[in-house]
Amino acid sequence: MANMYSQVHLHFIFAPKYRQALIRPDWEIGLYKYITGIVEARKHKMIAINGMSDHLHMLVGFRTHQSIADLMQDVKADSSQWINVNRFCASRFEWQSGYGVFSYSKSQVPDVIRYIQTQKEHHRKMTFQEEYQAFLEKFEVKFDERYVFKMPE
Repeated sequence: MANMYSQVHLHFIFAPKYRQALIRPDWEIGLYKYITGIVEARKHKMIAINGMSDHLHMLVGFRTHQSIADLMQDVKADSSQWINVNRFCASRFEWQSGYGVFSYSKSQVPDVIRYIQTQKEHHRKMTFQEEYQAFLEKFEVKFDERYVFKMPE
């Protein structure tokens, strides 16, 4: 679209189904590269990606030609298929149905990049559940703990 300009920086946080610690060090870098390819094939820009065995963060320079939900559907579906085809998990891999997405201004991007790059150090002090709840509270997102942090039955 001519004369359409935007600058949108989105921080996504998502986890394997039931927040299981399934992402192993021996294939996590390959996963990050694969997801970067998915994002960039949809004409967005991957700025940073990193995570832990039980969740993933990515900062994306988001182009407004696609909806946030459609991008996440593409990322989760395609990366799940890649994990399953390569048999990285003993059982079928799935991402949890929800995700968090938070927006940042350009001036905040360097801090978000640093935060994402230091996930391993950060999580020596804080669990994923504590981190995610802190994001929801910081961004004043109303949530019900019974559903956000529900464990499998």
